[in-house]
Amino acid sequence: MTTPLAQDRLQAQLTFAMEIDKLRRIVRRNTLMDGSRRENDAEHSWYVGMLAMVLAEHAPPGTDLDRVVAMLLVHDIVEIDAGDTFIYDASAVEAQLGIERKAADRIFGLLPDDQAARLRDLWDEFEERRTPEAKFAKALDRIAPIMANHHNEGGTWSLYKVTAEQVLEKVKIIEEGSATLGAYATEIIALSVSRGHLARA
Repeated sequence: MTTPLAQDRLQAQLTFAMEIDKLRRIVRRNTLMDGSRRENDAEHSWYVGMLAMVLAEHAPPGTDLDRVVAMLLVHDIVEIDAGDTFIYDASAVEAQLGIERKAADRIFGLLPDDQAARLRDLWDEFEERRTPEAKFAKALDRIAPIMANHHNEGGTWSLYKVTAEQVLEKVKIIEEGSATLGAYATEIIALSVSRGHLARA
């Protein structure tokens, strides 16, 4: 028979589990690679987690892959409250930081204290890019929409009039986490420009 404390812990975990189901409802700006529809946050988190496993050899030596995957699974949970922010809207990105921190307090705070602290630490680490793991995770988060737009004739780049210069600015974060992936991103951006799917300023 479980103790009242164990029951309280389980209830907190189940409450959190129900809350994060809402991530499936948060629709992002980016589409699937075939352009058929926009992706949701849960799909994005799964996809970049898989990229971490497949592209692990391009991470800095000694990178803790399990930590990278864990970061990618939690990195967008705050968007349950904060919503998706378009990364090329600089003023919105700046304003969103405080909103996301409040969301992190609330959502991770649903868990038992030990688990809340662990997941919040992962989220903070990802946001601050203070470790090789966080830098690699952020690189994957940034390269995924670049890949999608490249394979979708410009996708949201065309829709929102994003320039090659704006996209190349984001490549700096990819390069910080993986030189190989940074070079690949630069290459496909140049190819997108040559095909007329991404305009120069």
